[in-house]
Amino acid sequence: MSLQQIKKYIDKININDVLIKIIDEKSKNVISLIQNNIEKYHSVAFANSLGAEDMVLVDIIHRNRLNVEIFSIDTGRLPPETYNLIQKTEEKYQFTIKLYFPNQEKVETYVNTNGINAFYSSLDLRKACCAIRKVEPLNRALKNKKAWITGMRQEQSQTRLALKEEEFDEAHQSQKLNPLTSWSELEVWAYIKIHDVPYNALHDQFYPSIGCAPCTRAISAGEDIRAGRWWWEDPQNKECGLHVK
Repeated sequence: MSLQQIKKYIDKININDVLIKIIDEKSKNVISLIQNNIEKYHSVAFANSLGAEDMVLVDIIHRNRLNVEIFSIDTGRLPPETYNLIQKTEEKYQFTIKLYFPNQEKVETYVNTNGINAFYSSLDLRKACCAIRKVEPLNRALKNKKAWITGMRQEQSQTRLALKEEEFDEAHQSQKLNPLTSWSELEVWAYIKIHDVPYNALHDQFYPSIGCAPCTRAISAGEDIRAGRWWWEDPQNKECGLHVK
């Protein structure tokens, strides 16, 4: 089912007791996974990329008052709609999302050496840009964190088919939690509708996966939900480095 079909279905769906029960059970599993790791590691952080899945996790965390630090990475090239969502999220849930920014000197060196949109030129230059704008800030954000949470799902791309609910992250020497790994696209949007969760306005324009503005586009009916990310590259390369083992 394409994102367009799912959205049309969600708009018409009858929120009945059966659907509510399914979402409730899946949510309980998420809460249990996060709570167990809070008890075990004490320091748990959530890398919120502000996608639909991540907004589900924001709602679950705050609805259940889970002791999780929520942060995001501002690459400096996010779409306006993403910044608007940050503000809406902070207003609705009454907390401040901690933002991490790339090292300005490294950004200047990259741009002045390679060009403002050099990431279109080669895979190496694109990965170098992601390393500066995303990976390095994430490394700082996760310093001394014993466990962290992502909103990744198995359905999202070829690179995530084997994604586990919980695994050890060698790169950051911490436990990595993917509570929504088995959730379907339909279940994510059902949760959003049931609980009136704010989401990025670009989703309504057929942007299922949203990153930096120059590297994100809308998708067509039938395309993979990650087709709009780095669309000029092969599917097996479509990771920014945040989740590559």
